[in-house]
Amino acid sequence: MNQISSAGSEDLVIEVQSTGQKITLTRSESIIDALARSGIEIPTSCQSGLCGTCKTRYISGEVEHGDCILSDTEHQEYLTPCISHIKSGTLLLDL
Repeated sequence: MNQISSAGSEDLVIEVQSTGQKITLTRSESIIDALARSGIEIPTSCQSGLCGTCKTRYISGEVEHGDCILSDTEHQEYLTPCISHIKSGTLLLDL
């Protein structure tokens, strides 16, 4: 799914490991909002990367982390979908 958008950038895609569902994400949309739009609810509290309520494991993909609570080691396996974003391509979530 390497289509070019009208803005000339690569599509950003969230893939749900358990179902194979693929959700296109815009640069202005949060991962948590894109998941909710597709019927996948993840509990949140602060929506600003400060509490860790939405901490989610990911399998692969390039993440732009926006949180203030996860360590560098945790960033290799987890993200906070309320504030983090996909750098490019597809993000495979352990959901």
